[in-house]
Amino acid sequence: MFLIWLTMLFSAPLAEGIPEKPKRSALNQLTRTLLRKYDCGVRPVNNWTSITTVYIDLLLQSVLEVDGKTQSITTSIWYRQIWTDEFLVWDPEEFDGINEISLSSDAIWTPDVIISEFVDEGKPLTIPYVYVNSSGMVKNYRPMQVVLACSLEMYAFPFDKQNCSLTFRSWLHSVKEIDLALWRSAEAIANDKRKFMNDGEWELLSIPSSYWLIHQDDTDYAQLQFNVLIRRRPLLYVVGLLIPSIFLMLVDVTSFSLPLDSGTRIVFKISILLGYTVFRVNLTDELPHTALRTPLIGVFFAVSMAMLMLSLTKSILVVKLLHHSEAEVRQMSVSACLLDKYGSVGPGFTESALTSTRTLDHINLSAEYDMDASLEEDLLSLNEIQESPSGLDWLLQELVTLRLALSQEDSESSAHADWLALCSKLDGFLFRFYLVVLISYAGTLVMLWASWSFA
Repeated sequence: MFLIWLTMLFSAPLAEGIPEKPKRSALNQLTRTLLRKYDCGVRPVNNWTSITTVYIDLLLQSVLEVDGKTQSITTSIWYRQIWTDEFLVWDPEEFDGINEISLSSDAIWTPDVIISEFVDEGKPLTIPYVYVNSSGMVKNYRPMQVVLACSLEMYAFPFDKQNCSLTFRSWLHSVKEIDLALWRSAEAIANDKRKFMNDGEWELLSIPSSYWLIHQDDTDYAQLQFNVLIRRRPLLYVVGLLIPSIFLMLVDVTSFSLPLDSGTRIVFKISILLGYTVFRVNLTDELPHTALRTPLIGVFFAVSMAMLMLSLTKSILVVKLLHHSEAEVRQMSVSACLLDKYGSVGPGFTESALTSTRTLDHINLSAEYDMDASLEEDLLSLNEIQESPSGLDWLLQELVTLRLALSQEDSESSAHADWLALCSKLDGFLFRFYLVVLISYAGTLVMLWASWSFA
């Protein structure tokens, strides 16, 4: 007895020095238990006629890019899938009260739900795990950056609205095997803007959803569609594109106040046209690129340049008429009508007055001029002067010659003034016509853009 007691006394310290073999953790045991006979290639139902319902939830985080040329939109979304796996059920009391675990998504069955509009995947953040609770509910949460095909309508740019859809469906399984449903109510998803970055170019309006069945190859497939309704904020484009163009058009309108008989008006208008051309070339990249329809803002720029060309052509026409002679002008039917109506505005605007607009440096004193009776009497008296006139006769001859020159100058100045007045009336008429066309065009654009902006 003493030996047994002594043996036990010495063996106790030795037993304390040997490390105890660790027990396998409850989490490890649970994972091994669930996946020991699990087949990820089989739909997880005990009765094969049972339908696996996949609940889908969607949160839009941001709109990264809208490409009108390729008809695509790049978005960042938070995507959630929830379904029930009947093979992943356990009693929490048997595993230290564990109610939820994370498993590798490659180790279990996952539904083959795809996005029909999917074109390319951007830079996804890979989440290799899913959450599973004790009742078999599987939660697959993952952020996605996707490029979607979308029918973009750029005609109302920059006051456009876009409607792009995300359609979820099973690639292979019919509605008898996999059905789709919303995890939250349709109203909650449509008005949820908590995660959306609302300080960018696009404003999120709503995300309505709809469910329907598509019949294909004598089989029905479930589809769940989310329509992303977004609206562009136009302030950046209004300040950078529209306002400078409007300012240039206003400057062109004010250039009509420059005098006709100076060459500064045409030079000024040419400078405005060149400046507008440079402005358009520098802002080519800011405009949307689409092969279907030309955006209205592109039509606006093209018509604005055409209006500048029309304004320049009008000024050139009036200046050219200003430097025409009466004989050349009367060959044109429109000008002949104007001359018949306005040709008798003054006593000096006669046929003899319009024959020339030469300056005094080109006056030919030996030519025949129309003059009054007193001048004719003076010239006849000069013919009766003796061959060697006295000093008084010479002075009289010089005075008559000076009077003839001044009379001719007054006649030509009066004719030039009357012709300038006629060209000014034509210029005013063309300016009013140009102004009516410009205001009509601007009013039409404003009404169209306003209707799209507040629709």
